[in-house]
Order: sequence, then C-alpha cells, then structure tokens
Amino acid sequence: MRDTVRAIAFDLDNTLWDVEPVIARAEERWIEWMREHCPRIPQRLSLADMRLARQQLAAREPHRAHDFTYLRIASLAEHAREFGYDEDIAERAFEIFFTARNQIDLFADVRPGLQRLRARFPLGTLSNGNADLGRIGLTEFFSISLNARGVGAAKPDRRCFEQLARELQVEPEQLLYVGDDPMLDVAAARAVGLRTAWMNRSAVLWPSDLPAADLSVRDCLELAARMGA
Repeated sequence: MRDTVRAIAFDLDNTLWDVEPVIARAEERWIEWMREHCPRIPQRLSLADMRLARQQLAAREPHRAHDFTYLRIASLAEHAREFGYDEDIAERAFEIFFTARNQIDLFADVRPGLQRLRARFPLGTLSNGNADLGRIGLTEFFSISLNARGVGAAKPDRRCFEQLARELQVEPEQLLYVGDDPMLDVAAARAVGLRTAWMNRSAVLWPSDLPAADLSVRDCLELAARMGA
C-alpha cells in the first residue's frame, strides 16, 4: 500500500493527543472566569446544564450542529441574556476556553513520527473539533488543515474527505487517513475511497461489525515505519 499512497492526513483529538483532560481543564478555566466576570451564570447552571443547552441549540439549528465554536459562543450568549449580562461576555469567555483548549500534551511519538512522515509525504489534518494547530505549534508539519467548521460539515459526511483529497491534490485512493475512531475516521474515510489507518493507542479490539482498516498502528512512529518513512 505504501507505494500507492501519495499523501497522509490525520484526525487530531485522541489521535495526536488525549483530548478528554484538555477539555476538562479548559472548561474548568472557563467556569473560573465566569465566576469572576458573570457569576450568576455558573451559580445557576452546571457544566452539564450548559452542555445540554449546546445540544439543544444544535437540534434547533442543525445546519450549525457541526460548529462547536458557534455552539459554545451562541449558547453562552443566550445564558448571558437570560441572567442579565451583555452578549459580548460569550466571546470573551470563549477566548479563555479556547486558549486552554489548545494547551495540549502531544503523545511522545507525534513529533518524531510526523518528522519522518513529512520527509516522504505531504501531510494534512481533518478534525471535527476546533483545535488550532498554530496555537499548538504543529503547523510546520502540515500543508493543509481542515475542520468541520471550515468545511461546513462534520465527519462522517463524505464532503469532509472529498475536500481533504482535493486540497492535498490527490485522488481519494492515493490518500491515507489516520484516526482513532472506527466509525468517524476509518469507516467514513473508507466509504469515500480513501485508504485508512486505525490509530489504536489503547490496544482495544476492532469492532466486529466493521471492515478492518488497511493498517492498524499503535502510534505515529509505527505508522512511519509501516509507510517506509
């Protein structure tokens, strides 16, 4: 397979870093900021309440459901109006969240693995999340970086993978997509004709009801070795 692949693209969250502690820390700082600047909101609403409000907003506006940035800002603006604050508090609070959301700890294999891979392949990213590679310090490795907000759709929508192939200037079958999620990353990319690699960092079993990925690797260094980089 490595002789036919012309480009490689990666999912981000839980593929290049562990996202759950990142979001937890970002929301903790978000709430701390609100306790100081708009205290009635966190006094009356828990994180679970605010998460539910974002889900309800996504249900009301399905055309924006893929845009996590919009959902977080718009739902907080609604809370601000409800509890007697100016709506612009939502943008200010989001910057606190977003700064912390991009303070991540890469898995140890990521930088050396990407360094080897980019010497042989153009690299890109495609994520449903809103991580900012510039803030994280990874832009040097990737020629393109797409997310659901920019595409206007979220994985598993085929438009995400079609745009990824176009921007990397390869045919779908020449693009290897690497991700941790069997459905959103592997099955969805496979349905559009991409080659696939499952990033299985936790050594879990592949779902028995899905066709296997072309490759299963434990980290970016193993991926580089399997791809001859």
